[in-house]
Amino acid sequence: MSESTYTVTGMTCGHCADSVTEEITAIGGVRKVEVDVESGRVTVASDGPLSVEDVQAAVTEAGYELVGA
Repeated sequence: MSESTYTVTGMTCGHCADSVTEEITAIGGVRKVEVDVESGRVTVASDGPLSVEDVQAAVTEAGYELVGA
């Protein structure tokens, strides 16, 4: 199991967190996503390391910006 933490900007509420969670969960191998809206921290547990590009694409699709990995 691999765990990575990212910083996402633009989230302001639970719906934002749900959107980001839904898009990242769609990436193959992702097991768990935890979003802290206040800090913008997104922690992803997966079967193996994820491509930052894949995570960035998922966050962008949800309507937010990945600013740190």
